[in-house]
Amino acid sequence: MATRSVIQRRGAGARQEGEVLESRAVFKGRVFSVTRDRVREPGGIEVTREVVRHAGSAVILPRRDDGRVLLVRQFRLPARRSIWELAAGRRDPGETPLRAARRELEEETGFTAKRWKLLGKFYPSPGYVDERMWLFLAEGLRAGRARPDDDERIRKRWFTLDQLGALVRGGGIQDAKTLIGYFLLQR
Repeated sequence: MATRSVIQRRGAGARQEGEVLESRAVFKGRVFSVTRDRVREPGGIEVTREVVRHAGSAVILPRRDDGRVLLVRQFRLPARRSIWELAAGRRDPGETPLRAARRELEEETGFTAKRWKLLGKFYPSPGYVDERMWLFLAEGLRAGRARPDDDERIRKRWFTLDQLGALVRGGGIQDAKTLIGYFLLQR
């Protein structure tokens, strides 16, 4: 299926535009799809790009009243190991980022939260992925029963900000969304 559209980019106060001349689906999976796009980029250069298309994700930074932050640990195939990270998950079709955050927090950790605050939104790897992540602070936590997906083996642990900072500085946290969450919480 070929499409034609204009894409707008903003940077340093100047508006730049590019144009998608053709877009073809080359892969469609459960979690993402891939398109091969012929594009006229700002400056008039025509290029072909493969783009991973993703519905976007909600990331949750649960914080207790004493300031401790909850991380989850699970195996990540691309990293080939288990890693500590913030709870997160893909948005379902038609689902708002906040609704996805509420669902993922409860599924992965069993917690619900009374207060939610958007800390930021970002593209984790905009060079070839259109996924956008919304990062929420969740407070006023109440424990419940976790309901992880059948293929998820999740451990949970509370960290003080000092412990988390030591992990970040020591290279123990290599997950981008968790690093961003830590630094946004510091501001």
